[in-house]
Amino acid sequence: MHIGSVVMGASDVRRAAGFWKAALGYVEREPLTGDWVVLVPAEGPGPGVSLGRSDVPVQEVPRIHLDLYTEEQDAEVARLLALGAVRADWKLYPPDPDFVVLADTEGNRFCVIDTTHG
Repeated sequence: MHIGSVVMGASDVRRAAGFWKAALGYVEREPLTGDWVVLVPAEGPGPGVSLGRSDVPVQEVPRIHLDLYTEEQDAEVARLLALGAVRADWKLYPPDPDFVVLADTEGNRFCVIDTTHG
């Protein structure tokens, strides 16, 4: 068994799909329907990101979220902000964190992890 896809809610599935396709370099597995899409890596294996229509409010402290790993945290955070992400108001940072908490265009929170942090 393995994880095939991580599922997130979105009030605007098309907008969320555009953000995550640009952020991760993913493509639509099948054409987007009005309320559902599965995004997969453009090349090679990896987990999918599924986006489904939802009117449920975003959790302030989500129980499940994406961790995006990078050796270039500052550059990736800047790129994601330019794509429409925003910095999340996160009061739970430890001293000297290796992560930055952002929110996508739907308010879904995710972390950008600095893999060089040690």
